[in-house]
Amino acid sequence: MQQIERAIFDLRRGVAVIIDDASAGLSGSVLVQPVEGLDNEEVTGAARASSASLVLSQHRLTSLGFKLKTEAASLPLRGGHDRLAAEGILQAACGDRPLDRSHFETPRPASAAERAALALMRRALLIPAALTVALDERQRRAFDVQVRRGEMLAVPAQAAEQCFELASGLLKRVSEANVPLADVNQARFVLFREPDGLREHVAVLIGARQQWSKDVPVRLHSACLTGDLFGSLRCDCGEQLRFGVRNINDMGGGVLLYLAQEGRGIGLANKLRAYTLQDQGHDTVEADQILGFGEDERRYAVAVDMLASLEIRRIRLLTNNPSKIRALAEGGIEIAGREKLYGNVTAENRRYLAAKADRSGHWLREALVSK
Repeated sequence: MQQIERAIFDLRRGVAVIIDDASAGLSGSVLVQPVEGLDNEEVTGAARASSASLVLSQHRLTSLGFKLKTEAASLPLRGGHDRLAAEGILQAACGDRPLDRSHFETPRPASAAERAALALMRRALLIPAALTVALDERQRRAFDVQVRRGEMLAVPAQAAEQCFELASGLLKRVSEANVPLADVNQARFVLFREPDGLREHVAVLIGARQQWSKDVPVRLHSACLTGDLFGSLRCDCGEQLRFGVRNINDMGGGVLLYLAQEGRGIGLANKLRAYTLQDQGHDTVEADQILGFGEDERRYAVAVDMLASLEIRRIRLLTNNPSKIRALAEGGIEIAGREKLYGNVTAENRRYLAAKADRSGHWLREALVSK
């Protein structure tokens, strides 16, 4: 787990790591470079290697017109294309223009090590794409010197591919304090930290616990900097946050879990990239797919762990999202009922809300037709 955490931070700094697939023997090692932060020299060096590839997710491949039925695919770079620059790799990985196929061979299913590379990119909140070089036995042994010196990391593919699951059950309850709110006089904030230190989540305990219903009102709210803090008109997140706190208080108190899952789990940098694509005519699901993400990258195991720490097992969930109900139920939380929670529908956010209803199955039709 510690090696995986270090690999995540190296990738966020633009530093290459090695991923070893033991099941593939001596031919199962790849050198992995994140697409973000690549410079032309790094791309040129990779392009000269006969085993260099651009690894992309199924969602990105679909947006490019490929019909491969595989979780991810590797597009080998054509030999001799030194003119392929970092900008070209980035465009191929997340741009909205058609792929220049002259730079790439026919795609093939990604190897275990390459799939693991994309998992690490997601965990690191980077674009889910990687520039990789398959290492032969001689090359891998040459890198061993740097690995032993601590100058480069080598991690097993199986652990890297399971980097989200490795954190399950390891959430730490760090600190807490009473924080009176504008609409709620009695509120207590409890901060939880994930083991890699990258994400922190907050449980807001509203009202006196002894007065809570046995079916504790709970709201799972994914952080939205633009909506929650700045009042963005592109979404209804800020209103849902405030209405959620107010409604829980009116129901006798309960818990709002404020989860560090910006942009439905893709991170703020990618969310802003998605906004730019939306401004060019794509809806919210299409924009995420162009970047290589699914329609919703959020995971709710952390919410289950937070509720377990708070000794809450039976809840009444304030949500319009069926995925949250399924995820919590699968995690052992008893769902006693659901309460709808709408923000205001405006000219600026109607398209966004309609896409969530039509493409992701959120229960928003009532709100959309009433406005």
